[in-house]
Amino acid sequence: MADTIGSADLTVARAPRFRQTRKGQVRKHIINVKVRNEIGVLARVATLIAGKGYNIESLSVGETHEPGVSRMTIEVVGDDIVIDQVVKQLRKLIDTLKVKDITDVPHVERELLLIKVHTPTSRARDEVLRIVEIFRGKIIDVSPETYTVEVTGDEDKINAILELLKPFGIKEMARTGKVAMRRDLFVEESPGE
Repeated sequence: MADTIGSADLTVARAPRFRQTRKGQVRKHIINVKVRNEIGVLARVATLIAGKGYNIESLSVGETHEPGVSRMTIEVVGDDIVIDQVVKQLRKLIDTLKVKDITDVPHVERELLLIKVHTPTSRARDEVLRIVEIFRGKIIDVSPETYTVEVTGDEDKINAILELLKPFGIKEMARTGKVAMRRDLFVEESPGE
């Protein structure tokens, strides 16, 4: 679930509701992990999560403003208790610098979608262009038969434009994992976090 605040298209994500288990509520969790940019770190993180029996739904990794430090945004569906254990175990990994489950705090999140859509007629091109404009996307490449579209937004926005573009025929698609950050306006960290 997401809200748009004013015209800034600032998305505040809230955790959706999932089923209840004996171990706690099963839902999507967004975990931010800062790690040393070293060989094998990604594999160790993925192995730890898979070892608990969970699939990584979304994963984005990239450099930060700090030299030698990367940031992972991991989305995983699981119950609260086991995810809390995963977070604690992630903190123990040697190359892990900081781990935060930001699921229950206000945060912003984005995904990137690149999608090549069949547009063989002028009518198809006009319709695709109109959809792209509504979603504040961009046409980044044009061929005689296709448009390549770039769209950023939260998961709901990406899913919505995908559904609208499917009838034209998708030739190729690439979708990033989520990137997410806590909103500073609501963040009060205790020392050592």
